[in-house]
Amino acid sequence: MEWSTACPDWAERLKAGESIIPPPIFPEQAEHALAVFKQLKIVDAPGSPTFGESSAQWVFDLVASIFGAYDAESGRRLITEWFVCIPKKNSKSTLAAGIMMTAMILNWRMSAEYAILAPTIEVAGNSFAPSRDMVKHEDELDDLFQVQTHIKTITHRTTGATLKVVAADSNTVGGKKSVGTLVDEVWLFGKQPNAENMLREAIGGLASRPEGFVIYLTTQSDDPPAGVFLQKLRYARDVRDGKINDPCFVPVIFEHPPEMVARKEHLLAENLGMVNPNLGYSVDQAFLEREFRKAKEGGEESFRGFLAKHANVEIGLALRSDRWAGAEFWEQQAVERLSLDDLIARSEVIDVGIDGGGLDDLLGLAVTGRETGTGKWLLWTHAWAHPSVLERRKAEAARFEDFARDGHLTLVEAIGDDVDELAGYVAQCEQSGKLDRIGVDPAGIGAILDALVDGGVPEQKVIAISQGWKLGGAIKTTERKLAEGVLVHGGQRLMAWCVGNARVEPRGNAILITKQASGSAKIDPLMATFNAVSLISLNPQSAAQPGIYIL
Repeated sequence: MEWSTACPDWAERLKAGESIIPPPIFPEQAEHALAVFKQLKIVDAPGSPTFGESSAQWVFDLVASIFGAYDAESGRRLITEWFVCIPKKNSKSTLAAGIMMTAMILNWRMSAEYAILAPTIEVAGNSFAPSRDMVKHEDELDDLFQVQTHIKTITHRTTGATLKVVAADSNTVGGKKSVGTLVDEVWLFGKQPNAENMLREAIGGLASRPEGFVIYLTTQSDDPPAGVFLQKLRYARDVRDGKINDPCFVPVIFEHPPEMVARKEHLLAENLGMVNPNLGYSVDQAFLEREFRKAKEGGEESFRGFLAKHANVEIGLALRSDRWAGAEFWEQQAVERLSLDDLIARSEVIDVGIDGGGLDDLLGLAVTGRETGTGKWLLWTHAWAHPSVLERRKAEAARFEDFARDGHLTLVEAIGDDVDELAGYVAQCEQSGKLDRIGVDPAGIGAILDALVDGGVPEQKVIAISQGWKLGGAIKTTERKLAEGVLVHGGQRLMAWCVGNARVEPRGNAILITKQASGSAKIDPLMATFNAVSLISLNPQSAAQPGIYIL
């Protein structure tokens, strides 16, 4: 049999209110499962209606897709993974409970294990409570299942099959042989450095249970996506768009089409319904509109948080109340592609900034070039990190590994490899004949200067850039050039993260962006950018027009 789980026309389908979930491969199996699912009760809803009485059509489509992928003759499920990303309050936890209880009822394997994995105890409770209530408020199910609330386990009295709802960690998922696994709130797992290995361990039972499945249920992250969540989200989008052919993976993502985002139509209250499939059921229209207005009045940070959770809008840049002013214009100044080679080829003159390099820091490199003909400022950045940073900053380890996969961060094996590679990039600029100067934080100039000289960069081109309040001019120049549309960059997620981390600290008539104000979050590549801007803002002469450099 051949089938596809891609949905390249998903944007048109969402606009038209049509399903973005592929139909079942085996309709009879789907109908059999739906007959069971629709009888389960949603106890905490007014009147305790059944799923069949109170669910939107997309819920039935999803259930049909999951159970309609099972081939009863071979005992094999032909589709094994589902990734479902929906906004808050769309009955995600209740739906998870209903799907897993349906699987338990239809299960034929003796002593089968089913699991709902949650990132926290509280989230685990959100999924267990509806499952428990479905059993306790239906006499037939109460006779069929034993509920053990203290260990969040439901056991089938005949087959011995169990459904466990657990707050996942390496100890609870190790050695699992689950037939069916539902992973709730994947975005929170994305913040855990060991989540990828932990989930791999949790779903390992599929190797010996061909009827098995795994379902990833999540809302969008309230921070820029990271870790295993980012991996799953990217993969799901590529399968949906037909870039990756994986007929065993079903992506279900309720998000606004890119063209609507480009026109900022995703910021309109009237378009919230497009990505809230349970609108009119578990999602109240009046509530959404009221919260939308409140969030908009609360400022940019509040509004972005609302859009992430209630409109599934991906946050590319975290904007705080004490953010750097240039952060508001950062995303709009990204271009599709800007490599170092591109920058060198397009520029008439180049300046370089360097910052950081301690064992607890990133080493940041920023290369700015003034584009020939247009006078625009082009920016390319890269960063390096020692393994010790991953140990000391475990909360950010998953994010650093994402940046490394993007190619924007190098995780060095040995001390010294970072400055050697950095010197190689600067030497490439020097060999082009377009390098003007290199601005360096005076506190970390020693090893960097030696590496630059060894790489063939003239020592006299290295200049110490004063930090603190003296850097205020470069900070304001950078934000102004972003606002004017003069400074463009390659849209690196690493830099978006650093820009979002930057905190402004007023000091008299000046402003400061310091590592102390930003706390444990890293901003070294951004500080390197300010060092480079300090030099290129002095309007250095191009190689074709030699002149006297005045500092």
